[in-house]
Amino acid sequence: MRIEITPRAKDALTGFCGRVGMTQVAAMSRMVDWFSEQDEVVQAAIMGLYPTDIRADIARLILEKMAGSK
Repeated sequence: MRIEITPRAKDALTGFCGRVGMTQVAAMSRMVDWFSEQDEVVQAAIMGLYPTDIRADIARLILEKMAGSK
């Protein structure tokens, strides 16, 4: 699988991996695993699929749901 990232994201990923001693492949694999385990509302929020004017409401609803499930 290939991904496309901005130079800024690439630099941040390189820095992160250097700090924690992890390969970029391992880091990206963990991120994809984590993302795939999220429910569809969280996935859509992460992908920026909600209109800007309701993003705060979506974030609040996600946090309330997370707090209630503990």
